[in-house]
Amino acid sequence: MRKLEAVEEARLIMTQGLEWGVFKWLMEKPKVRKIADRATDALNDAEDKVKANWSDDLKRAYNHLATQATAKGKKASKDDGQLEPEVLETARKVFEADEETETMRLDAEDTFAEGERKLSAALAREGAQKALATYDLHEKAIRKAEAAARTK
Repeated sequence: MRKLEAVEEARLIMTQGLEWGVFKWLMEKPKVRKIADRATDALNDAEDKVKANWSDDLKRAYNHLATQATAKGKKASKDDGQLEPEVLETARKVFEADEETETMRLDAEDTFAEGERKLSAALAREGAQKALATYDLHEKAIRKAEAAARTK
């Protein structure tokens, strides 16, 4: 995966933000938010492009896992038998990486929101650290998706 300009810009601002006080965070929040959103959009676009090149079987397996995840508590379909076990396992690895990334992204956003509510520079810095970790996780998930495209 090549480096994305929007992600590198977000990494720079988040790294700088690790040193900021509460008033600097409050002043820079709109700018930081725009930059972070652009980075997330760039990563999502890169991920979508990779997954668009997947085989139909891999797409079907991934969608099956996503459907099962959203059907928790409901009767989930059991058409695992129609999917090749290797393809399903490959899709599962990518799906789990995607889920971990989304969980971390939401946690970072919640931490930023709490920091703003409490006027806490420490929470804003923690949110920046989580955002940086999220970018790493998202890139790792994209690399898994790229590897999956090469396997089937």
